Amino acid sequence: MSFDALKIRSDFPIFDRTIRDGKRLVYLDSGATSQKPRVVIDAEGDFYRFHNAAAHRGAHQLAEEATDAFEGAREIVAKFLNAAIDEVVFTKSATESLNLIAYAMGNAPVGNRFHVTKSDRIVVTEMEHHANLIPWQQLADRTGADLSWFEVTPDGRLDLSNLNSVITENTKVVSLTHQSNVLGTINQLGAIIARAHAVGAVVVLDACQSVPHMSVDVKDLDIDFLAFSGHKTVGPTGVGIFWGRSSLLAELPPFLTGGSMIESVTMTGATWAPAPRKFEAGVPNMAQAVGLGAALEYLTNVGMDQIHQHEITLIASLIAQLQEIPDLHIVGPTDLADRGGVVSFTVGDIHPHDLGQFLDNQGIAVRTGHHCAWPLTRKLGVPATTRASVYLYNTEEDLDVLVKGVIDAQRYFA
Repeated sequence: MSFDALKIRSDFPIFDRTIRDGKRLVYLDSGATSQKPRVVIDAEGDFYRFHNAAAHRGAHQLAEEATDAFEGAREIVAKFLNAAIDEVVFTKSATESLNLIAYAMGNAPVGNRFHVTKSDRIVVTEMEHHANLIPWQQLADRTGADLSWFEVTPDGRLDLSNLNSVITENTKVVSLTHQSNVLGTINQLGAIIARAHAVGAVVVLDACQSVPHMSVDVKDLDIDFLAFSGHKTVGPTGVGIFWGRSSLLAELPPFLTGGSMIESVTMTGATWAPAPRKFEAGVPNMAQAVGLGAALEYLTNVGMDQIHQHEITLIASLIAQLQEIPDLHIVGPTDLADRGGVVSFTVGDIHPHDLGQFLDNQGIAVRTGHHCAWPLTRKLGVPATTRASVYLYNTEEDLDVLVKGVIDAQRYFA
């Protein structure tokens, strides 16, 4: 069956509205947050309407129903990632998930495999979102560990020519993005993971821009930890996922402490429950988890491979059209190899913020700025760009409107 983006769009209520004096909404900012289908909105609302109670607390019927719904969502996430159920931890965001692993490593006692010292190295890349850079900077500052990184080439790819000198024998962790939120680059992980594991380091994958858009199998990737956010995955805000290998979660200290994550407590000490409960202190974001489960089932029914191919088809068309516009420069790869549905660009002397405002007046939603990746944009000599990101509900017509908007903006600012 052919991919029908218009039919898919009809599942998303927000596209029924108009903006800016009755204009059709052309939403090209899914890299920041995705829109939500009715099934997700209904799943979250129905939890509050019919099943609201504290999961894992209470012996009454509502508590049982809330627990079943919450744990059912965990099972859906596990299946989506091809993971074991007890490897899936609910957080409030991918940012919290990445902070979880960084702070947990900082809390690891002497003798624990995650204990970080000044003789250890932490490795990231120049294309990281701040959420996967600053937690590691902070860990390096607290422990005295060396922070190193892979540089980015002018065409927006990771430079792995010095792989062995970046990932050294004393490397403790390698944390990197699967797909750049600025460049659209999908990083090839094989050599990085092999080298990291060869020196005994763990690999953390920021999958915020990949899990929503393509099939991601944690077993096939052979990574150790992974984070993604619900709100970029046609799911609710306020929920994220932290995944880790069972054996590693067993050794990793908790990040937050309190109710639900304990095995026993005395006035002088406590012991921890096994994962995932060890990392889920407090009443969880139950309705949001249920909504995320509905979102992942929705994406599965559409087909992740079909979604990815649809996005690549759109991006190929968009890149070709943008390259025809004088004074427009695409930041990042212009070939389709290892590339996702994100295009960042500059247009002559027009400031991206001015361009974004002009496009907004035409009903076109794009992202402008440094995209929470200052080191990357500075490295490439473009402190700010305009970014268009596509998803399963976008069409060629959306791209035509964007291209016309950019051309009109050139005339307006000339």
